[in-house]
Amino acid sequence: MKRMLSGIKPSGQLTLGNYIGALKEFVKYQEDYDMIVFIANLHCLTVYQDPEELRTNLRDTIALYLACGLDPKRSTIFMQSDVMEHAQLGFILSCNTYLGELNRMTQYKDKIAKGESALTAGFYSYPTLMASDILMYDPDFVPVGEDQKQHVELTRDIAERFNNKYGETFKVPAPLIPKIGARIMSLSDPTKKMSKSEESNKGCIYLLDDPKVASKKIMSAVTDMVNQINYDPENQPGVSNLLTILSTLSGRSIENLVNEFEG
Repeated sequence: MKRMLSGIKPSGQLTLGNYIGALKEFVKYQEDYDMIVFIANLHCLTVYQDPEELRTNLRDTIALYLACGLDPKRSTIFMQSDVMEHAQLGFILSCNTYLGELNRMTQYKDKIAKGESALTAGFYSYPTLMASDILMYDPDFVPVGEDQKQHVELTRDIAERFNNKYGETFKVPAPLIPKIGARIMSLSDPTKKMSKSEESNKGCIYLLDDPKVASKKIMSAVTDMVNQINYDPENQPGVSNLLTILSTLSGRSIENLVNEFEG
């Protein structure tokens, strides 16, 4: 049986984007793969976390994993910090990673472009910890969103470099990106990804939102000036985002939905 591994950082309440792009897929994958899912709490430490708030987020994340359908009898579920070999291997891999590779990571470049200077060494080097998270378990596939593909590509480069130096040690995994729903956008600004760290709660549906609150957010979602229903993420990002959400949750094709609403 092929092995698959992924994790979610519990730095805030999980969102509809987390469910569509990750949790919903994990539940399906556990039927056909040796599924490993971990709560990436070490990654939270790259920025300050209120200890009590982090504990609450950890408990909520575990509960939501189970509530969404992950089955401990069919998936291996654990806390990253319970296996300190993640950090140990992360350091070893950092010694086989070039500064230029870390400088090219999108999240780091975005922070620098915004003029942020109070960045920690942990934030800078976290891609090597992510590589450790993956390579420790020899997965065949790593399901990720489009914005995380770069990290898997770096992991592959690190693994191949290590294998060339020291002999075949790590399996080189492949990224697995869902065809639909890999990137759910903000309801208030559909040019940006829906994020649990979003300043305005209006653009983000949290899995623990009251249904009435979630409904209100959908009803007030930004659409487009074009008076047509089309799936065109570049020119109609708002409508396209809503179509993606409805398609993934209903199981209906986007083409089918467009035909229905245009009619």
